[in-house]
Amino acid sequence: MYKRSVKQLSLISFLLASLILAGCANMSPQDRRIGTGIGIGAATGALISGGHAGATAAGAVIGAGAGWLYDRNKKKRYYYDRHGNRVYERR
Repeated sequence: MYKRSVKQLSLISFLLASLILAGCANMSPQDRRIGTGIGIGAATGALISGGHAGATAAGAVIGAGAGWLYDRNKKKRYYYDRHGNRVYERR
């Protein structure tokens, strides 16, 4: 009985992870950065508060803002040339 439930749980978690990763395949880099910020912020808010919904939502909002700021900072570091290729600035 125990082996069967472990196998089912591993199969379900594998399918869930593949669906999540496939869902992010068509996202723009900005959407991925903001989504990553939301996930990290929500997880951090839940860990700090012990799972309270308000703190988890607040962490997700703060994480979304941090992801947007990170994306904006990344975009300052490159430009597109006349051929449409992305060119990164040297530091």
